[in-house]
Amino acid sequence: MTDTRRRVKVYTLNEDRQWDDRGTGHVSSGYVERLKGMSLLVRAESDGSLLLESKINPNTAYQKQQDTLIVWSEAENYDLALSFQEKAGCDEIWEKICQVQGKDPSVDITQDLVDESEEERFDDMSSPGLELPSCELSRLEEIAELVASSLPSPLRREKLALALENEGYIKKLLELFHVCEDLENIEGLHHLYEIIKGIFLLNRTALFEVMFSEECIMDVIGCLEYDPALSQPRKHREFLTKTAKFKEVIPISDPELKQKIHQTYRVQYIQDMVLPTPSVFEENMLSTLHSFIFFNKVEIVGMLQEDEKFLTDLFAQLTDEATDEEKRQELVNFLKEFCAFSQTLQPQNRDAFFKTLSNMGILPALEVILGMDDTQVRSAATDIFSYLVEYNPSMVREFVMQEAQQNDDVSKKLTEQKITNKDILLINLIIEHMICDTDPELGGAVQLMGLLRTLVDPENMLATANKTEKTEFLGFFYKHCMHVLTAPLLANTTEDKPSKDDFQTAQLLALVLELLTFCVEHHTYHIKNYIINKDILRRVLVLMASKHAFLALCALRFKRKIIGLKDEFYNRYIMKSFLFEPVVKAFLNNGSRYNLMNSAIIEMFEFIRVEDIKSLTAHVIENYWKALEDVDYVQTFKGLKLRFEQQRERQDNPKLDSMRSILRNHRYRRDARTLEDEEEMWFNTDEDDMEDGEAVVSPSDKTKNDDDIMDPISKFMERKKLKESEEKEVLLKTNLSGRQSPSFKLSLSSGTKTSLTSQSPAANLPGSPGSPGSPGSPGSPGSVPKSTSQTAAITTKGGLVGLVDYPDDDEDDDEDEDKEDTLPLSKKAKFES
Repeated sequence: MTDTRRRVKVYTLNEDRQWDDRGTGHVSSGYVERLKGMSLLVRAESDGSLLLESKINPNTAYQKQQDTLIVWSEAENYDLALSFQEKAGCDEIWEKICQVQGKDPSVDITQDLVDESEEERFDDMSSPGLELPSCELSRLEEIAELVASSLPSPLRREKLALALENEGYIKKLLELFHVCEDLENIEGLHHLYEIIKGIFLLNRTALFEVMFSEECIMDVIGCLEYDPALSQPRKHREFLTKTAKFKEVIPISDPELKQKIHQTYRVQYIQDMVLPTPSVFEENMLSTLHSFIFFNKVEIVGMLQEDEKFLTDLFAQLTDEATDEEKRQELVNFLKEFCAFSQTLQPQNRDAFFKTLSNMGILPALEVILGMDDTQVRSAATDIFSYLVEYNPSMVREFVMQEAQQNDDVSKKLTEQKITNKDILLINLIIEHMICDTDPELGGAVQLMGLLRTLVDPENMLATANKTEKTEFLGFFYKHCMHVLTAPLLANTTEDKPSKDDFQTAQLLALVLELLTFCVEHHTYHIKNYIINKDILRRVLVLMASKHAFLALCALRFKRKIIGLKDEFYNRYIMKSFLFEPVVKAFLNNGSRYNLMNSAIIEMFEFIRVEDIKSLTAHVIENYWKALEDVDYVQTFKGLKLRFEQQRERQDNPKLDSMRSILRNHRYRRDARTLEDEEEMWFNTDEDDMEDGEAVVSPSDKTKNDDDIMDPISKFMERKKLKESEEKEVLLKTNLSGRQSPSFKLSLSSGTKTSLTSQSPAANLPGSPGSPGSPGSPGSPGSVPKSTSQTAAITTKGGLVGLVDYPDDDEDDDEDEDKEDTLPLSKKAKFES
């Protein structure tokens, strides 16, 4: 398997009709039991893994191109190619394929004969070849009909291609083209269009090499100008010769390279502009044309890369201050196209390509270019930078860290001399271009934000033994770059609401928040220290007051990501700065509207409840319960209150925990005869009953330690009654936030409360939070007794579709209904009053 003749590259054609490299390996042929036939096998030279296993199907058309390529279609829209290192290996595998299909290895294409009738097959096999009419003006119509009639039959196409190749027929046709143009013979020109188009559909590399030669290609394009479907001929030749100018930004000394560039451009033009868009049935017929362009580009990149003088001159002129702006723009555009061509290279060659560019100083050159005022030049430089970041982000990170170190060293020397260092880092230039994007849709900013996210993503950082890249680069980024990224956010959030709230600013801040949210998720102590030390979350939550809902949701998503980490450092910071206040205020201002803001805020509180984040639960209930207690179209806030009371109960009455353990222990020392009834009684008692001091104790245990058990319960009941009476008094005196001196007050006026609980004409939909009779629309506080609102909640429950669906709620509802008849007298009286 080490034979270089068998060394191949495997390519597949993607949806964009471009060849993707699938790896390099060694090809062999053999019988595969699973596929029940002779197959082509390619094993990777790196690890021996199977790159390709393809059965040689007798009905598949295989093509041999350029002596070292074999191309075929496995299925609809799935083309494969093997590119051999040596011609001998290609010939060897070609013979195997032809042997399986029963073909003569001298042909360059094998075809399926199933679609042909027996009569046609007999006629074709009995005739040794296809005889073409003499190439004369009078017989152009006959030639066009012959080409058209041969296309449906694979074997006829093969014989027509051989005849055209062997007899030099294409050059004779192009001579007739000149005669027809001189005589203005439009009918003949229309026939020539059909003939040349048909020759393209033969999909034959040997014919393309003739048609795309220097002496023939412009005449071929000329023939394709005279489409019979058009009233006037196109002027493709005029465009290629007069409008499209070949700009040799750096002189190319190799004539072969120059000719290859011209040829590739013209063939690409034929494919994109001259030939009509192929139909579904013709698309695969032009696969050889795609291959021709693809492998031409591979050759061009290889030849340019090997020309060291050319690349040296290119980068020297790019960074030379004396280079005029127009020349520099041409150089940048060339470099951009050069990088685009490199995408056709296989991985090891692409490695060498980018390593060469790095050694030549492409990143310092880009830094110079990005600092210029020319928008077009900067745009092209951004595209080049994206190629580098997407291919090898570690290379870019290494450069910017070295640059920062050099700047730090220079800054120390300049500080001693009392001179300011104004050098700007490459990555800060990228951030500044993102922030200063003048496009109303921020297309460039979105692209740059994606590149920044790739650079700060720990997932693509090198996993070395000591993981230095992640530590060093993130340390560098937070020291030198993060302040530049957050500058527009901090500048716009100095007050209680955004100082600028136009659409473009909101879009930019949304991008910044998206990147910061990514950092919270993927970075650890770096972003935590930055957020807490710079008070970033408080500034971000100012954007909750934005008139643009998408920006307010971005700010909420940022906080939600922080809460999702369940980190007590973050939690203490949030509680100390009362950072739930902007969220609750936005929730109240949103009123009874059933929208994404409403659902997102409720989901955040529900996460705190479900995950039982004790510190945040206590903070929310102690400070914001008065604002949230009337929200009962979901059980989130009542559930939070229950969690809070359970926590405080355990803190104030540690004996209750021991009581529960005693009760639990007693359950396992019962008479076996009472097991079933007592088990059911235990599990049917919910936590609400426990909160009211009603513990279920088995009859056999009631006489044991009654005083010890009931003492903490009676104390809890006394404390709860006292608390409820105090809350009723405090409700009329305190502000909503519950803070002693809040930075702003959430009004408890009837207007604010009504916006949350009362209904608007547009909101009278059944099941909406503000619909009549729903739990989401109680009257204003103080107007109806508490028992009345509870009765309404009980009688109308089930008629409302909640904003957040909690499976436990339905079960609790059913249990409440089932247990209504068995409630204690105190509870029944409360509900029936």
